[in-house]
Amino acid sequence: MSEDKEQQQPENSTAESTITETTNSTVEETADINDIQSEPTSDSATDKKEPVAETDVMNEIDDSNAEDAEDTDTVKRHEIPMPDYHEMNMENLVGELQRLVKNEKVQAIRKHVDTIKDEFNQKFDEFLEEKKEEFLSNGGNEIDFRYNSVDKRQFNEVYTEYREKRNQYYKSLEKSHKENLSYRLDLIEQLKALVNVEEDINTTYNNFKDIQAKWRHAGPIPRADYNNVWKTYHHHIEIFYDFLNINRELRDLDFKHNLEEKTKIVSRAEELSKEPDLNRAFRELQVLHKIWKEDLGPVGKEHREEIWDRFSAATKLIHERRQDYFKNLDKIKEENLARKNAIIEEINALTENVSSNHGTLQQQIKKLEELREAFFKAGQVPQKVNSKTWNNFKGAVRAFNQNKNAFYKNLKKEQQENLDKKRALLEIAVSLKDSDDWDTTTSEMKRIQGQWKKIGHVPRKYSDKLWKEFKTACNHYFDRLNALKNDAYKEEEENFKLKEACIERLKDFKLSGDKEKDVASIKKFTDEWKTYGRVPFKKKSINQKFDKIIDALFHKTGVSKQESELLKYGNKIQQLTDNDDQERAIQNERAFIRKKIDESKTEIRQLENNLEFFSNASESNPLVQDVIKRVNQHKESLAAWKAKLKKLNILKNNLQKEADDIEDKTEEV
Repeated sequence: MSEDKEQQQPENSTAESTITETTNSTVEETADINDIQSEPTSDSATDKKEPVAETDVMNEIDDSNAEDAEDTDTVKRHEIPMPDYHEMNMENLVGELQRLVKNEKVQAIRKHVDTIKDEFNQKFDEFLEEKKEEFLSNGGNEIDFRYNSVDKRQFNEVYTEYREKRNQYYKSLEKSHKENLSYRLDLIEQLKALVNVEEDINTTYNNFKDIQAKWRHAGPIPRADYNNVWKTYHHHIEIFYDFLNINRELRDLDFKHNLEEKTKIVSRAEELSKEPDLNRAFRELQVLHKIWKEDLGPVGKEHREEIWDRFSAATKLIHERRQDYFKNLDKIKEENLARKNAIIEEINALTENVSSNHGTLQQQIKKLEELREAFFKAGQVPQKVNSKTWNNFKGAVRAFNQNKNAFYKNLKKEQQENLDKKRALLEIAVSLKDSDDWDTTTSEMKRIQGQWKKIGHVPRKYSDKLWKEFKTACNHYFDRLNALKNDAYKEEEENFKLKEACIERLKDFKLSGDKEKDVASIKKFTDEWKTYGRVPFKKKSINQKFDKIIDALFHKTGVSKQESELLKYGNKIQQLTDNDDQERAIQNERAFIRKKIDESKTEIRQLENNLEFFSNASESNPLVQDVIKRVNQHKESLAAWKAKLKKLNILKNNLQKEADDIEDKTEEV
């Protein structure tokens, strides 16, 4: 296993074991590291018991080299970067999987794919639980829950493509592995036969070199057989060198060559022990061990222990540096765990205080997303607590979502009620939009508009359409009303001009001195005034101006105030007759006059009671005279109000009679 893989191993994978595809069954299994040895030798150097740590690193190197030896392209796995897939969302994980399957050798990306698969499944399970909670909170039944995810479908498609490529690759590899294994075993048999053949030693040595060359190019074999086959081959290499004892010159030449090459390897390993990049150092160390083991033969016995001890010491030093790195990595993981636990506590705090306000809750949802993002970016945690931490995180998020969904479920119910209320108002607006009962309808339209504003939100999918229909109905009515008022305003302006002309003529009127004639002339002006309709509301003061001039003229002719009031009241009678709602207008006027009559009676009664306090006083007393004057004024006013009430009753009776006559004629028809 390479250093870069160990450093970047995801939390949900097993970094301690080496998994691969076997050629016989294409299933994953752990290589048997017990069959792997360090530098094999037949002398006392191999009898020394290696420390446990050194044995571990040798086993790890041999195991990784065995995996690489199974296929020359497998070694490329060391060159493929291992991003932190834990930080990626589902969409990015799918994109990364697509990139690997498309651009890399299928046998070199297994660990990348396994990590992506685990991370994707975790995130999808969490996402699916959220959707399920939302579905159930909206009243759905668990048995009916279904969810189609584009990310999940794409992931399955790409992963299926990967499996098909992988299976096809190992199926074709299986045959070549068997052939290569058979070929290597045959080379071992040829090697064994060299020590028993009776021929020139030079010829035998050349055959030996030929076997070595063929061995180096014999191709990969099943990893399960790699170590045993190599040990057997190396064992017979040593036997052959012992056989060459009879020809020391050839043997020593090989020993010298092997020593020179192994010395170069040891020197490079010692340099690597100081290499800052541990990933690079360990990967190259694996290559050096592979060359030592597969490409080079033994050295002279006098050098074997020394050269191996140097190589082993350099290997051990690099291993110790890696161990220190992993210890520091454990510390970092503990710090990451503390950060993730703090994030989980923050989510729990959010859950305990889920807002009942939509705007605030949206801010809390945004905060939750920030915490989720921070959780995924917090890095790896110790493997032993990884599952627990992940489950705590999922539980915290799920609890928040349950509370959130409960709020929106209630909100949805409230919005449905609001929708029903607004639909009822819309029906009223539509039913009234063409009404000609202006006073009643205008009041009702204003009322339902006020009610509409008080009703809360409705479901968004209905909101715009409902408001547009309601607004259209209201605008339709008020556009008609405004058009009517515009026509009425023009008429009122015309009436105002006529009344202005009437007042100008009234100002120019000269009394003749003949009371009866002058009263008749003044009455003509009042009769003319009655023929003019309403004037604009802001210009209604012209009526008071006319009354003031009329009162002054009546006063000059000697007509009492009571008589003048009755004469002018004809104008009021005419206004009541022209009113759109005669019945209500007359009823209001009657109530007003009765109130004035009651007020006058009360004042008279009070003043007459006050006179009793002056029973012994002279009538010439100013106070007595003032009270008597006020009593007489109120009596005159009372008489005037009674006279107005009489006229009003006459008007009401006449209108009722007209209405009855119309009804009788309608029944006859």
